[in-house]
Amino acid sequence: MKKITFLILFVLPYYLVAQSGTSVQLPWSQRMAASIMTTNADSIAYPNKMARWEYETGVLLQSLELVWYRTGDVRYFKYIQQNMDRFVRDDGTIRTYDLDHFNIDYVTPGRSLLMLYQQTLPNKEKYKKAADLLRQQLAKQPRTNEGGFWHKKIYPNQMWLDGLYMAEPFYAEYTRLFDRDGKGFTDIINQFVWMEQHARDSKTGLLYHGWDESRQQKWADPKTGKSPNFWSRSIGWYVMALVDVLDYIPADHPRRGELVAILQRLMPAVVKYQDPKEGCWYQVTDRGGDKNNYLEASGTAMFVYGLAKGVRLGYLPASMMSYAKKGYAGMLKNFISTDDAGLIHLEKTVSVSGLGGEPYRDGSYEYYLREPIRKDDLKGVGPFIMASVEMETAEELGIGKGKTVGVDTYFNHEFRKGTDPNQPEPFHYTWDDRQHSGFWLWGRTFRDLGAKTVLVPTAPTAASLKGVDVYIIVDPDTPKETAKPNYVNPADSKAIGDWVKAGGVLVLMANDTSNCEHTHFNQLAATFGLQFLPKNVNMVKGDQFEQGSVIIPAGNPIFTHTKEVYIKELSPLDVKAPAKSVVSAGDNVIMAVARVGNGTVFAVGDPWLYNEYTDGRKIPARYENFQAGKDLATWLLTQVK
Repeated sequence: MKKITFLILFVLPYYLVAQSGTSVQLPWSQRMAASIMTTNADSIAYPNKMARWEYETGVLLQSLELVWYRTGDVRYFKYIQQNMDRFVRDDGTIRTYDLDHFNIDYVTPGRSLLMLYQQTLPNKEKYKKAADLLRQQLAKQPRTNEGGFWHKKIYPNQMWLDGLYMAEPFYAEYTRLFDRDGKGFTDIINQFVWMEQHARDSKTGLLYHGWDESRQQKWADPKTGKSPNFWSRSIGWYVMALVDVLDYIPADHPRRGELVAILQRLMPAVVKYQDPKEGCWYQVTDRGGDKNNYLEASGTAMFVYGLAKGVRLGYLPASMMSYAKKGYAGMLKNFISTDDAGLIHLEKTVSVSGLGGEPYRDGSYEYYLREPIRKDDLKGVGPFIMASVEMETAEELGIGKGKTVGVDTYFNHEFRKGTDPNQPEPFHYTWDDRQHSGFWLWGRTFRDLGAKTVLVPTAPTAASLKGVDVYIIVDPDTPKETAKPNYVNPADSKAIGDWVKAGGVLVLMANDTSNCEHTHFNQLAATFGLQFLPKNVNMVKGDQFEQGSVIIPAGNPIFTHTKEVYIKELSPLDVKAPAKSVVSAGDNVIMAVARVGNGTVFAVGDPWLYNEYTDGRKIPARYENFQAGKDLATWLLTQVK
């Protein structure tokens, strides 16, 4: 029965009806997510196998996390949490997990634990405790003489390319969150450096699948310890690990550039072996056209993901995007099938390839071609979804390219207890705050549109606003929130007014009268013909969400893909020239816009786009706050002169 429910929930939305009434096909990332969530509705497992704590689950859930960030659809979040809760007990122990196996594959699902711990959730400490357990494994994991992680306890003295993805992204994010000294970053960078040093082939520039420090394995070259062949998925794991770990290594870390340099060495070598006709990569990377070799889905997906993300974040030159596009088109042509129910499937993923073990895997060319191919193998599905998200994002990067969006943390300057008990952390409408109080999702939307997001922590001046294209001021503090609030003063208003006239785009977000300092904020607003009124509307009682409904009329110039949003307890606006209402409810002006000089001002009486009301977890799905946030972000960026 549950599978039927998921089928209804996910297959029917393959074609959405836009405001114009036309049908729009969902992106491939969402279609593949729908398929896998339908066929694995209760738990993630292959037919006739029990669900257990392992890396394939982690890879799939990581891909669904990216789709959640791109859509705000709570079904993805719930699916992730449901699958973590199958294993994580209230005391943080993990069902089916055994630390003493020292299997580095077990670390991969830890990324979902870290995501859940950063949300506003009851009993979330269990996710932190479970993540601590995985971090303990890494602390005790056997290592090579120089410090490289063994792939598994049963594979002594061996580093495999696969292991870099299995452990390092989790290790890097954990370090960013909880290890204030940051020493773990050096260890993480070393893992990549040592792996490249020991596995790189100087002739092709590719990386061999594994390296045996002891040179005792039959598959290992007696002089170098390298395995004998290049396996595309293993190189793909390493590539994905590189671009994901860089999300967490601090920009000012003295060795960050080493990881970027490795990526820049590796990807030109990888693209040389892209099939010129089909755009995909072969199971054995460098032997395209040889007997029995075949185009393989998971390695191709990983290379597309690494290329597209590397270009988006500036690690790789823009010219590399042509290989990602060709590879993605090749995937859709060669690997995607559709069944009678409308579900799509990923074909031609090799189920497994390893080294040593029982029966013994010798790493020969013939070995890699003997392993079975599996339909909808999670090691292909997860990377396909990730690659799809990157390719879908790439289509919109031009909207904000070269533009910077700054959120004020001077007028709104609140702190709470952080992960370090001795160091309070800033929160409330900041880009980094992933709890319900933050702008994390809206910030990601801006970045996915190609913009850069920054904080503006000082008073507005020509100098502090230099280089900022969109400036967002949210809910200025009262003494109730901050002991010594920074009130807007005439000098601030003049600096902001001059900046707007010169072409800046200003966003003013107030709050209801009991939670926002209106008096001084209104002195700034008056500069643009705006006033936040001393009354509250859309007062919502309990879960009577309809009391917070705001209808967006068809043809609205800002919210072009949004019909209805939820905004509660807001201050309506009084407007006069040059300001004009753009959204109203009865006699109340909800949102307004003013054109001043070369610039633009947008105003609304509530900070309604924070995570609590965009992540899909609090309000019913009929309210399109996430989409409205994207519409508004797009509009703001297009106003920049």
